Amino acid sequence: MYVAGVMADAGWDIYFPHRDRGFDMIVSREGDFGTIVRPIQVKGKYASDEKTDKARYGFVGPLTRFHDDMILAIPFFTSADKAAPSMIAWMPRGEIRPRGDGWRCEPAAFRAGAPTKRPQFAPFFDDAGLVRMNAEPRVSIL
Repeated sequence: MYVAGVMADAGWDIYFPHRDRGFDMIVSREGDFGTIVRPIQVKGKYASDEKTDKARYGFVGPLTRFHDDMILAIPFFTSADKAAPSMIAWMPRGEIRPRGDGWRCEPAAFRAGAPTKRPQFAPFFDDAGLVRMNAEPRVSIL
């Protein structure tokens, strides 16, 4: 719900599906190219005191639905603050890669007990990432 609130504050209209069959919400807003509609999947990352440093950190696992215009929202929490994420990655479909029997999208690193943005993925985080979601659907947004 935190992700939905951030999106609503940024001007997106939020719609929750009657049944959860892969997308946690559908969002829309008026853009330069007409109405933008994006399916959203949310996969939170919750740090623990035992987590070790990692060069790549994010979502790894199965996804049940895909769409060319989808966004994988990854809120990153620290072990010190579990009430609100320290940052949110807004990852387009093109950044979700196959991995064995699942998928991976690892835009962060984990260092000294906290998630950090990997430099090449910084444009997909927080307010900058939300602005990128306004891009014309089905085109590269990096």
